[in-house]
Amino acid sequence: MLIAGGAALFELDIKKIIALSTLRQLGVIFFSLGLGLPYMRFFHLVAHAYFKAILFIAAGAVIHRVKDYQDLRKMGRFQGVMPVLAGVIITRNLRLCGLPFIAGFYSKDAILERIMMNSSNIFVWVGAMLGTLLTVLYSCRFALGVLGGYSKREAFRGERDRSVLILLGMSVLVIPSIVGG
Repeated sequence: MLIAGGAALFELDIKKIIALSTLRQLGVIFFSLGLGLPYMRFFHLVAHAYFKAILFIAAGAVIHRVKDYQDLRKMGRFQGVMPVLAGVIITRNLRLCGLPFIAGFYSKDAILERIMMNSSNIFVWVGAMLGTLLTVLYSCRFALGVLGGYSKREAFRGERDRSVLILLGMSVLVIPSIVGG
């Protein structure tokens, strides 16, 4: 959990950030399994699977729209040009950070609550809280890098939410990614 979260905090490739985020969530899943919480593990797995499916589609759409750049430093300026992708990325941030009343909150909060209530080892508790803090930090960095107003690349006219198939795929997964699980 901690190694993947720390690596995602300093990574520049958006595909690698998403992969490290997935690895970090697998750490949460194994952490909860180690605590003897198999049902919470499965709930977190299902809730996270819906969310990651829409995120991978959105990341592919973003990469495709910016001349196949994957470097976070060469992204930006998406909030007005690609409103659907910007909305998906903001939803991703809120879901991954565990905003209340979204599926990510319920799956993560239940695991963290059990860690706090049952853990007699302070290192386990600190590790879980630090892992959660790292998730918030790299999620905000990702959203600011992709949606931010500054970019180190040239702008071009092709940057629009145009592909109906991609937008349809994301729209089908929006509701399950928010309430899925």
